[in-house]
Amino acid sequence: MIDHAHDLASVREATDRLLDAAASLDNAAVAEPSRLPGWTRGHVLAHLARNADALVNVLEGRPMYVSGEARDADIERDAPRPLAAQLDDVRDSAARFQAAGEVPADWGRTVELRNGVTDRAARIPFRRLVEVELHHVDLGIGYELEDLPKEFTEREIAFLADRFSGNPAVPPTLLLAAGQEWRTGGTEGGEVTVSGPAADLLGWLAGRRDGAALDVSGAALPALPPL
Repeated sequence: MIDHAHDLASVREATDRLLDAAASLDNAAVAEPSRLPGWTRGHVLAHLARNADALVNVLEGRPMYVSGEARDADIERDAPRPLAAQLDDVRDSAARFQAAGEVPADWGRTVELRNGVTDRAARIPFRRLVEVELHHVDLGIGYELEDLPKEFTEREIAFLADRFSGNPAVPPTLLLAAGQEWRTGGTEGGEVTVSGPAADLLGWLAGRRDGAALDVSGAALPALPPL
């Protein structure tokens, strides 16, 4: 069962960790490349702020973004700002998200995200947690996949396994890590087994690592579609 209140608390803690770590940067460091191709650290911070506001829109029944073009333009507009402005924006937008999450609501209702994707409202706090935790890693400031909370790592592996489940572009795949197993992929062809440390498995599924540290049997490591 999804506990949205628990996840909202986790979002608050993860956001505080990110803000504390990012506060050690300076303006020059914010303008340096992040681990995401084509994005500076400023792009990552700007995206985190605008994503918080977008998820407020989702919770309040509005379109997540006016358009994909507007989303991208907002990130490009905000990316060059100095560190203090970036941190204030991430902090303030995070507070707006927390406030929206604390309003009494039907958490079992269906909400719409981007590109026609729908989900239960109760899962929105976890989706925000994914943004904060993975983009903290993407900043490249000392927070690694191995530093992610164990509960988060295992839930995100399960979430991504479910996302690729039934996709004919991915062969039937058994995922093994930390004494647990998940299944993903389509139904055609022989099964591939992918195992290794949970951080490396998550990194591969989330497009943050190439999977070289994983053990693969049955066939080659599957090529995953873009998220």
